[in-house]
Amino acid sequence: MTNLRFTMKRSMKNLRFTVPFAVFLITAAPLHAQIRDLPRTAPEHEGVPSEAVAAVFDSLMAQPRTEIHSVMVVRRGKVIGEIHPAPFAPEYRHTLYSCSKTFVAAAVGLAVADNRLRLTDRVAAFFPESLPDSVSPHLADMTVHHLLTMTSGITPDWEMRGKRTDWTRAFLSKTVKKPGEKFEYDSMSTYLLSAIVQKVTGMTLLDYLAKKLFRPMNITEAAWEMSPEGVHTGGWGLHIQSESMAKFGLLLLRRGVWEGRRLLPDDWVERMTSRQIATDGGGYGYQTWMDEYPGAVRADGALGQYILMIPDKEMVIVVTQCTRTNGSQQRKLIRERLIPHVKEETLPPGKAYALLLKKQKAYALPTVQGKPASPSASTYADKTIALEPNAYGWTSLHLRFRPREVMMTVTMKDGKAVEFAFGYRKWLTKAIDAYPPYSISPIDRFKGIELPLHAAGSYAWPSADTLRLKVHYVDWVSAIDLSLCFENENVRLRVSENFSDNEQTIQGKCP
Repeated sequence: MTNLRFTMKRSMKNLRFTVPFAVFLITAAPLHAQIRDLPRTAPEHEGVPSEAVAAVFDSLMAQPRTEIHSVMVVRRGKVIGEIHPAPFAPEYRHTLYSCSKTFVAAAVGLAVADNRLRLTDRVAAFFPESLPDSVSPHLADMTVHHLLTMTSGITPDWEMRGKRTDWTRAFLSKTVKKPGEKFEYDSMSTYLLSAIVQKVTGMTLLDYLAKKLFRPMNITEAAWEMSPEGVHTGGWGLHIQSESMAKFGLLLLRRGVWEGRRLLPDDWVERMTSRQIATDGGGYGYQTWMDEYPGAVRADGALGQYILMIPDKEMVIVVTQCTRTNGSQQRKLIRERLIPHVKEETLPPGKAYALLLKKQKAYALPTVQGKPASPSASTYADKTIALEPNAYGWTSLHLRFRPREVMMTVTMKDGKAVEFAFGYRKWLTKAIDAYPPYSISPIDRFKGIELPLHAAGSYAWPSADTLRLKVHYVDWVSAIDLSLCFENENVRLRVSENFSDNEQTIQGKCP
C-alpha cells in the first residue's frame, strides 16, 4: 500500500452490497492509528471547569434516539475532554456525510490560491462534453461561487445519483433558474466542485487535499467515496478519524495557519466562514453553516456529524453520532452547559477533573438488556433457520450459543456466509471484509472505502422465546437491531436500522 493509506491510489472492486449483513468475517487486522497528535490537558488549565465538560458529555449521551460515537472538546489547540463510548474508539474512522462539504471548500480555495481557478469561472466551461445540446443563459451564467453558496439555480434531485451514472451530465441537463438568487442545498453542487478541482489540478480531490493540507497536518487516515465518473463524491463520503476532524476545525479557527505554517489563505478562510447567503437557519458561507451561537460556524452532516468552531472562545467541538433527533437541541446543550463556563483565566484542577477522567473511560453505549441464556437456546442451537424471500437477500440463519456469547451466521442468496459475534453485557468487535448498511444509495456507494471495516455486537434474552441482537458498525455510522421470536418451528425475525420506524419482519422455519 502506498501514499499514506489514501485509498484512491489503489484499485479495488466495489462490492455493491445493499443489505445490512452482506459481509463476511476475516481475521481481525491491526488498526492503523493516527491519533493523539493534539496535546491533552486538564480543562481547568484552559479556563474551563471539568464539571461543565462532564455535564455536556452526560447530556449528549442522554439524548433520545441518539447514539454518540465520539465527542472532542478543544480549546486553544488542546484537547480538554473527549469520549469515544464503547464499542467505538478513537482509532476508528467515521463517515462524515455533509461535513465533507467543508473540506471541498478548502480544496477550492487552494486551487484559487494556486491560480488554477477563479470564483467567477463559469461552470459550463469545465464540462463541454457533458453539456446539453442547448445551453440556456442561466446555465451559462452559473459560476464556481454559485456552487459554493448553493445558489446554482438547479432544483435538487436527491434520487438522481441512484439512477444514473453520468452525474455531471444529469446535473447540467436540468432546468436552471437564475443563479445566485435562491439558496437550495444540494450535494450535487459540491460534487461539481470536486470534479472542477480534479479538472484544474489533474489530481483527485483527496490527493490534492493530501498534498496541500493532510500531510502537513499529519492526517494519514483518510478515504473518500468515488462516483461512477471517477470523481470523489465531494458532498458526502469523506471517511476520517474524529481527531482529524478536530485538526481541520483548528485550521479554520486559526485562519489557515497550522503550527506556524500557512496552509490556507487568510482571506479564503474569511470567505468560507462568513455568511454569503441568507438561509432559514441564519446563513451559509462557502460550504459552512452559520451557527446559532454568534460568530460560530460549523460543518454539518446527516445523522448528527459536526465540527463546531467558536472563534471568541478559541474552541473546536467535534461530534460524531447516529441520531434521529433535531441536532439544534444538541448544539443548544453545548451553548447552555459549556460555553457560559469558559473563562480566560486558568483554574486549579481538582476532584472534578479526576472524576471527568474516570467518566471519559467509562462511557459506553447500552448493551442489550435481558438474561444471558434461555431454555430455547438448546432447541435452536446448531440448526439452520430457513428464511422466506426478503429484501436483504438472507436465505438462512445459524445460531451457536457459548457461555455469555452468541455466534450467528447468515447465509446470503449468493451462498456467502456471514458470521457475527455478540457478547452479553459487553461488545464483541470483529473485522469485516464488506460494507455496512447505508442511509443513502447512490450508484457505486462505498467505492473508495478500503476494507476491512469493523462490527460490534451485543445480545440478551428479553424473554424465554425472544433473542435480541444489536450490531454497531464502529467505523461507519450504522446500527441494526434484530429480534428473533421463537414459536416452535416458526421463527419471526424483526429488523430495524438506525432508530427507523420502518421495521422489517421476516418469517422463518426451523425443522
